[in-house]
Parts: sequence; structure tokens; C-alpha cells
Amino acid sequence: RELMFPSQQQAQAHPTNELQQLCPPEEFGHVEKGIYRSNALIPFNFPFIKALNIKTVVQLSPEVLIKAVTTFFQDNGIQHMHLGLKAWRPSTTWKPVSEELIKEALEIVLDVNYHPIMVMCSSGIHQTGTLVGCLRRLQNWSLTSILVEYRSYASSRSSRYGDEQFIELFDVDLVRLPAKLPDWFIEQREMLEQERLQEELKARGTALTSSRSFSFIE
Repeated sequence: RELMFPSQQQAQAHPTNELQQLCPPEEFGHVEKGIYRSNALIPFNFPFIKALNIKTVVQLSPEVLIKAVTTFFQDNGIQHMHLGLKAWRPSTTWKPVSEELIKEALEIVLDVNYHPIMVMCSSGIHQTGTLVGCLRRLQNWSLTSILVEYRSYASSRSSRYGDEQFIELFDVDLVRLPAKLPDWFIEQREMLEQERLQEELKARGTALTSSRSFSFIE
């Protein structure tokens, strides 16, 4: 059964109602076990976010958070890592964000020591969507599947070709995987390695069969 959460508009219309207790951010999403995504928070979101027991928030956009949000983080022991302040957007290229920002964010997101973790930007779409897309690249998702996920958060009006191009061209080899990776990431990598070995053995078997057939003909 699908869980139905109230919108922020509903919660704001009924400020004393129980709806306020389950009001996720508009662009909230569950990326993988221990990893969430979101747009900028407002006070109506606090009860919902608190229930997730978030340990770390990584902010990818340069905007300064409102006082209520920083106070909420402090009161609940949430580490706020504002990466967007130091390495956000290159000024002389087409890239919508810097590779340094995405690289550093991925290395944090994949470190279990920071989990449960939430990645956010002002819109919850562009920098966050780009980061998630690059994570999917590391997970070896097809580009088609990655862009379908990106566009499910970005409407046709807010979808950006630059974000999608960045995801496609991002060099995943730049990312230094942390020592303590999530179990799901390790399991996915092991499965991919098994599939690669099976394909390699299959190719060798085919080549050997073809070689024997050629020798027989001669």
C-alpha cells in the first residue's frame, strides 16, 4: 500500500492539524537505504525529517539557510555540510556544477559513517538531481534509466540539458570510494563483477568453439 503524505499547502492550511506531523519536503525522495534527497526545508517539514533520524545533511547550492533550519539541525544533532559554499559552479564552462562539488559530495554520500544522510539544494532538482544521476553512474545504471529518474523530479519546464549532459560525461573514476561503503553498494558491485566474469567466460567459450571448428575445416 502506497503511503500518502500531505502537501505543504495542506499542512499550512491546517497548522494545528495532524497533517503537519507528516509533511515531507515537496521534492523529497528515497534514493537508497540510508540516503535521501530534498529541496530546501521549511519548519512544516521538521517533524517528518526528525522521524528519519537524519545524521548528516549535504547542501549543494550556495544559498544560506534560514535561521529556523540551522537551529533545527543544531537541536537535533544533524551535521550540516554546506559544500555549495566552496565549490559550486564553474564560471567559464557550460557545466552547471563543478566536478569537485559532485566528487566530494559522492565520497560523503557513499560513506556509511555519515548515514542516514540527506542531499539537498534549493530546488531539490538541479544540483541534487545531478548528484543522484552521477551516483547512478557509479551503480552502472543505463543512461536511459538515469535520465528517467532525473526527469521524474524535473518537470519539462525545469529540466536542464546541461544537467543531463554533465551526468553523461562525468568521470566516475575521479571518485575515491570510502573505506566503509553501504552494503547495498558492495552487493551491487559484486553482482556486476559476477556478470562480467560470466560474460568473459562465455566469450572465451565461443572463441574456443569457433577456433576448433576452423581447425576441423582445415
